[in-house]
Amino acid sequence: MSFEIRDKELAGRIGRLYTKNGVIETPAFFPVINPFRQDVPSQKIWEIGFRQIITNSYIIKQRLGDEAKALGVHKIASFNGVVMTDSGAYQLLMYGGERVSIDPVEIVEFQKAIGSDIAVIADIPTRDDAPYEEAEESVRETLRRAEKVIPYIQDTDTLWVLPIQGGVHTELVDLSSRKAAELEGYGMYAIGSPVTVLEKYGFWRIVRMVATAKKNLPPDKPVHLFGGGHPLIIPIMVGLGIDSFDSASYVLYAREGRYITEHGTYRVNEMEYFPCECEVCSKYTPKELLQLDKRERTRLLAIHNLHVINREIKRVKEAIKEGRLWELIEERARTHPSVREALNEFIQYSRWIESLDMRVRGRARGMFLFETTSYYRPELVRHRNYLNRRYTVSRKRVVFVPADPEEKPFRTSSLYRRAVEKGVVGDGDEVIFYLPFFDLVPKDLDQTYPYAQFEMPKNPPVEVVMEMLNRITDFYEAKLKGRVDVVLVVCKDIPWAEKEVIGPSLKGKIKVVEVC
Repeated sequence: MSFEIRDKELAGRIGRLYTKNGVIETPAFFPVINPFRQDVPSQKIWEIGFRQIITNSYIIKQRLGDEAKALGVHKIASFNGVVMTDSGAYQLLMYGGERVSIDPVEIVEFQKAIGSDIAVIADIPTRDDAPYEEAEESVRETLRRAEKVIPYIQDTDTLWVLPIQGGVHTELVDLSSRKAAELEGYGMYAIGSPVTVLEKYGFWRIVRMVATAKKNLPPDKPVHLFGGGHPLIIPIMVGLGIDSFDSASYVLYAREGRYITEHGTYRVNEMEYFPCECEVCSKYTPKELLQLDKRERTRLLAIHNLHVINREIKRVKEAIKEGRLWELIEERARTHPSVREALNEFIQYSRWIESLDMRVRGRARGMFLFETTSYYRPELVRHRNYLNRRYTVSRKRVVFVPADPEEKPFRTSSLYRRAVEKGVVGDGDEVIFYLPFFDLVPKDLDQTYPYAQFEMPKNPPVEVVMEMLNRITDFYEAKLKGRVDVVLVVCKDIPWAEKEVIGPSLKGKIKVVEVC
């Protein structure tokens, strides 16, 4: 097994995961199937575009026993692509240890025998409502089992997955991921036990769990998210570095008459139109679908739901290629309050995300800056880090000039030319442009990416404007005070560059000149 990273954006990546039975391009979604109850046949899942599925080795073992070893998991699942098997941890989570008993060595040997391409060891999942002591025990027992089965997974051609436990207890997720990274023999990790949290739309908690784990796990190994089956969360999870997902949501929702979209889930009996052009939605109206028998309606709804998930995975990949993943995440955050809450948590990790984001792109695209969350894009975090750590003032006079976002590069703007013509800016001056989102841009940089390749609102959010004003004050105090003469150019035609732009702490200390 090997994992080859082909492209990157934020902490996310497009990769190629090599298994013994084929190559998977990540990010990838693994539809969950029950081989003994397939509402959507495996062949249809393949036709929709999925080259990988996940099924449950515990269920197969309970139903077929040793017969499964002779058949093999691919024949049992009727699928020629990559087959991933879980160990039965979900059943353990749902029904408890009294009803479900899984021997960690026995289930590993069984997954080897049935020919699983990717296989998960028998972990102990952490319930989202588990008290700390119970969650801690699930972490320690999972790690104990992971270490115990190492002799049985070494020298096999199966890709073995080690789940990270701890649930909503972030410090335990940190412990679990650090210890897991030290164990040999595992080519893939998974964030365990998010299903019940996701069902409650606690997306921000999943962001915290994933970010905590990803900081400790080897960057050259893929990370899977169990139960991540709704398009709403796929972009933000990929942005944190999740490489694959699995879920049975597509069929579970279908059985309940629920219709998945990128923006949420609807009930078919409350719909008049299908906002989709897949093979189902282009043939049926909601009313016509409701007239079918339940089994056929479930099958068709599940097919639609798979198309939507597949489309979102492709959309995320294209966003990575174009450098627009942040913008896609912001777009999704406007569709549901829980996703916006998750984005608020996401930006808490902006510095870590910036450290993983690509600095140079072969196909750089202009940035769209929308609202306060755009302030935390990696490109802007990187820019502010440069100003704080590396930029030094080399001249005796500094002039702050407002940058007109509609005229780029800034040095060619009519406002800047007016300042030069009026003698406010001279040849020997050091010019620093100021504008929301970027805060401060030295003139020597204004023709480089991304300072001339962006679009922003004419009336930026107040919070972003305040950040800019605070940055001017901080920059003056740290790098200019008592060392150089400072002039602040203001313009009544630009709302955030009027005379009020100067903060109380700067009044009387720097010269203010109106040029409009």
